Amino acid sequence: MALSRIWSAFIIIAFLVAVFSMFNGDEKIFSRMIVGKSSDKYDSTFYFAIGSPVTQKLSPAYADFLKEYGYYKTDSLNKVSVLLTDNLASDSVVIIKRNNPQLKIFTYVSIQKKLIRKVDGIIETAKNSVMDIILPLIGILALFMGFLSIAERAGGIRVLSKIIWPFFSKIFPDVPKGHPATGHMMMNFSANLLNLDNAATPFGLKAMESLQELNPNKAVASNAQIMFLALHASGLTLIPVTIIAFRSGLGAQNATDIFIPCMIATFVATMAAMLIVSIKQKINVFQPVILAWVLGISALITLLVLYVTHLNASYAQTFSGILSNGLILTLFFLIVAGALYKKIDVFDAFVDGAKGGFETAIRILPYIVGMLAAISLLRTSGTFDVIINGVKTLFAAMGTDTRFVDGLPTALIKPLSGSGARGMMIDTMKTFGADSFAGRLACILQGSSDTTFYVIAVYFGSVSIKNTRYAVGAMLLADLAGIITSIILAYLFFG
Repeated sequence: MALSRIWSAFIIIAFLVAVFSMFNGDEKIFSRMIVGKSSDKYDSTFYFAIGSPVTQKLSPAYADFLKEYGYYKTDSLNKVSVLLTDNLASDSVVIIKRNNPQLKIFTYVSIQKKLIRKVDGIIETAKNSVMDIILPLIGILALFMGFLSIAERAGGIRVLSKIIWPFFSKIFPDVPKGHPATGHMMMNFSANLLNLDNAATPFGLKAMESLQELNPNKAVASNAQIMFLALHASGLTLIPVTIIAFRSGLGAQNATDIFIPCMIATFVATMAAMLIVSIKQKINVFQPVILAWVLGISALITLLVLYVTHLNASYAQTFSGILSNGLILTLFFLIVAGALYKKIDVFDAFVDGAKGGFETAIRILPYIVGMLAAISLLRTSGTFDVIINGVKTLFAAMGTDTRFVDGLPTALIKPLSGSGARGMMIDTMKTFGADSFAGRLACILQGSSDTTFYVIAVYFGSVSIKNTRYAVGAMLLADLAGIITSIILAYLFFG
């Protein structure tokens, strides 16, 4: 019921914001929300520039950022409709305004409130849910579920379950010893750690199916399912290779300087998720076995951090590729070798498992379309802009430092849309610079958690859970812990 209320609230809020925008002169907002396409080209707006965006603490490449919204710089005052300046009171601005009273004048910062991001309306979103998500997902699910089927027949999942059982038996007390769900969850967490989203999703969906077998009430989320999803959505990842790659491409002097803050933030979010759910489920997290595993994982992460921080950006990406993809290939090799040793019909087992990939993808399609449609309405209505401007105004009125607010769009969209948050992160670096405080903070926020609402819709939808109980609240609290930690770390490391 919680997810149903939130979904309804998204649509109602988006509609109200859109109506307000329409009455304030935005006549195209309804069209953008319904039939808008991210591939549409905006009508070009030519602007004349006075001063430099750098004086307003923006990126030297700010003009490139404006081009993505259809704003092009020109030296001819005859065809401009907008004047951008770093000083509204300068003599040049006063003279130009006197000679051309129809000209719209903004600072480099204030123009950002007028920019409209190219995003899909709900029609395109529904179409792309199938074309861009479900169709590719069918093949990925078929591949990994096929190998999972081989591993299960060969007994590999049972072996993995025995290894992790001492720890999982404490935080998943309702899962019996030796149950396949333990191995499936471990493979999901391992794929997340290695930044392998394509592998993490199939393993995670398989884990939810296994946990559903133990669920006495098939329509209500079990304690084990909530704990699993909370830990999964916290997004613990060893090397944020995608973020490092974007920073490098946008000219950061040291693209890996956000690595340690990212690691700390996502680790705090994961620990917060475990603690919040454990309190709700009355699990004692201070048991020796739990502490030993947490401290052991912390030690491994610390060693990896110390190693990666001594690498340059390009080799850090190469190392991540070798580590992640090498381990996946090794896993495939071990599964097939073990199955041959056990005299399993390997290809037959693969095909049987792969068939489930298509069935799972079709089953989660309505949940993906519904959630992405609501998120699309929020984005195209301008709701996020209203929230960001409100937060900035609030903290400015309180007299506090507001630099962190420029990085918040990434954090606000991350629970809703991974691609949307990535776009916001890139926009922030293009606007303020890759090495700016806001740019670095956006990167840390991007690496601190996963797409909570998307995860809830897809994973619970895959097993037809109707009542998610306290899952949404627990996961959002863990996200909040990651956000607060990210802001504090940004000030400590770069403030």
